[in-house]
Amino acid sequence: MNQLLTYRSKTGLVSFLVQKRTVVVLAALILFTIVFVIWSIGVGNKGIAPIDVIKALAGRGTAEHAMVIHTLRLPRILLALLVGAALAVSGLLLQGMIRNPLASPDIVGITGGATIAAVAFITYLAGTVSIRWLPVAAFLGGALVSFLIYVLAWNKGVTPTRLVLIGIGFSAATGSLSMFMLILSPAQAASRAYIWLTGSIYGASWENVYTLLPWVAAFIPLAFVFARNVNVQELGDDLAKGLGASVQRHRFLLLLFSVALAGSAVAVAGAVGFVGLLAPHIARKLVGRSFAALIPVAALVGSLMLVMADTLGRTAFLPLDVPAGVFTAGVGAPFFIYLLYRNRNR
Repeated sequence: MNQLLTYRSKTGLVSFLVQKRTVVVLAALILFTIVFVIWSIGVGNKGIAPIDVIKALAGRGTAEHAMVIHTLRLPRILLALLVGAALAVSGLLLQGMIRNPLASPDIVGITGGATIAAVAFITYLAGTVSIRWLPVAAFLGGALVSFLIYVLAWNKGVTPTRLVLIGIGFSAATGSLSMFMLILSPAQAASRAYIWLTGSIYGASWENVYTLLPWVAAFIPLAFVFARNVNVQELGDDLAKGLGASVQRHRFLLLLFSVALAGSAVAVAGAVGFVGLLAPHIARKLVGRSFAALIPVAALVGSLMLVMADTLGRTAFLPLDVPAGVFTAGVGAPFFIYLLYRNRNR
């Protein structure tokens, strides 16, 4: 039985080959995401029935429901979807490029760079510079640390092992510096920085959604375009070069895509951990190792993970609003330990 679906345009410029299993998984994930989002919009301090949620989204609901949904809940959920997708694809790119199942933006230093820049901004500049510049500071911090990691890992090229080891070292160093700044900072600034460090979608606005949307809309399709290069790099540098791939150039571009996605996500949502580690592994269990199939599946899995974590955080402990990063870390940390145990002899 044929398990592949093929398409070729009449001109021959567009063609693709996809497994039927991938199509089924994508359709199921999209359907489940839509259903869960509608349910998530309706739960909270003021419960709204799913049919009323649909009416409000279609512009036919009551003014009260429209205010609660469009002002408070919908931007928060949409931001969680975008942040989850960005972190998941960023982690997927790192794992494919480095050929290490333990790689993710928060483990190899990208998130750490964004975090230390954000904590420094909150501690030393929040009173003099508009807080709207915080996302810019976080992104620049992630980009700078990633550049330093890449430069230090360079020795007639960049090998995956050097990249991940130096990244882990930078992650530990930036984490220590962030904690040191928190200890020395005033109580009010430390409290704000601590909330940012745990990773929270609390207080999300449409401005945050519009800030992150162009990054996700640009770099996830670019990652999809370069999917074939990741598949080749997973074979090893020597074999990839033998097949004609420009390994170092593609590796630099893939790292750039990963930094752009992780940095922009962390800039608007804080240091949400382990989504970039977990989502790619779940996606591989669902559709195998083909990178072109993994990118959309991992993005959807990451989106669902963060929406679920945020929904749990804002509803399970009312009137408290627990940051989503607490729940992603609660699941991700044991999974990371499991991966370390499973790969202990490699």
